[in-house]
This record gives sequence, structure tokens and C-alpha cells, in this order.
Amino acid sequence: MVEVSEIRLSSKFFPGSQGSLVYFGGRGGGRIKIVAGPVLAPPNEPLHVDLDAWQARVRLMVKPRRFEHVLRVAHLAADIAAANGVDVPRAFAAGVLHDVARDLPDSELLRLATPECAIDAAHPLALHGRAGRVLLERWGFTDRVVLEAVEDHTTGPRPGNLVSACVYIADVSEPGRGVNADIRELALSDLDGALKRSIGSKVRYLCGRGIEVHPRTMATFQALGLQE
Repeated sequence: MVEVSEIRLSSKFFPGSQGSLVYFGGRGGGRIKIVAGPVLAPPNEPLHVDLDAWQARVRLMVKPRRFEHVLRVAHLAADIAAANGVDVPRAFAAGVLHDVARDLPDSELLRLATPECAIDAAHPLALHGRAGRVLLERWGFTDRVVLEAVEDHTTGPRPGNLVSACVYIADVSEPGRGVNADIRELALSDLDGALKRSIGSKVRYLCGRGIEVHPRTMATFQALGLQE
């Protein structure tokens, strides 16, 4: 078990990104350092995790194309975190872990996460964030900030968890999706603005078509001070 000591940012998926390497503890002397990018203060509690082992476990849980998406989300979440002074190692780790339950069958999702509303019951895929958190906790992952980011990436981040905001935005805007480039670009300078645009456009789109909005998403929408 080691601290996150080296994370490669965007060298493959985002050429020319402002951050290329992150060091946390170990060779970095207990600091976070982003080469060719801003230097961030370390979080209050270091993230102790064998990221290679967790990444290998995720690879076994998802389809190959899903794993490519996972890596793009992790790198983009780290880039967004770096640009906004948010905890980079946790953003990267949460990106790696966010879809760990995404390819489970509906029956398994329902077993892991009890539906909270009619949307969950009718569309069990909406449960894969909560189910992912349950799996990670059962496997011994204990970092609350990362677990919340995994749980909330399907419906929207809870207030105060900026790592969760980075992962949510990265998930909806990573380049492989081919959409939301404006949100991705905005997030690199204005995390709050990007989150409001992302959540706001989703809720207004659904409401405009008479589609029920998940209660958790609506709670995030209201917490951000947005209006339909």
C-alpha cells in the first residue's frame, strides 16, 4: 500500500494539457507537483491507495470500450481538479473507479442498491453509482470523498464535494462522448459555472419534454440555486 506517488495526466488522451505528471508523497517529497502546470497545496489527509491494483480490478469489471472511457474520465477529472485547485489524486482515483458497477446486470444493481424512487426501479442503470460505492466499500475502499464521487456521478454531486463535481463534469464531457465540449472547456477555468451549465441543461431538457427528473439530480439543481 503506497500513497499516490505518480499519475500521468493526459499524455495519451489529452495532448498538450497543462499538467503532465503529479507527484504526491514519495519521490515528490510530500507535495503535489504538476509539471508544466500549477502547484497545488496537498489535501488535509493524503490518499493512501494502491491505484494500480484498483485500476486492474476496474478493468476486469467493465467492457474494454468502457475502460477506455474510464481512463479518459480519470485524466480529464484530474485536469479539471488541477485547474481549479481541487484534490488531484482523489479526482483521478474517483475517475478510475466511477464506473466499476456500470456493466453489471440489472438484477445485480438492484441487489446492491435498493431503488429510492420510481426512476431507479424502472431504470436500474441509474443505480450503478450507488452500487459502485457499495462494491468498493465491500472491497475495503474507505476514502469518503472518493466514494461520494463514485456514488453521485450518475445524478449530480452533493454540495461541498468538489472532487465529485470534477468527476461528474468529466463523465459528461470527456472527448470520447463527442458532446459538451463547451462544458469541458469551461470547467478548466470555472468549475462552478460548468457544473451549473451541466446540471441546468440536463434538468431543463428533461422537464421541457415532460420526463421525470431523478430526485437527487433535482436536489443538486436546487442546491446550485438554479431555476427551471
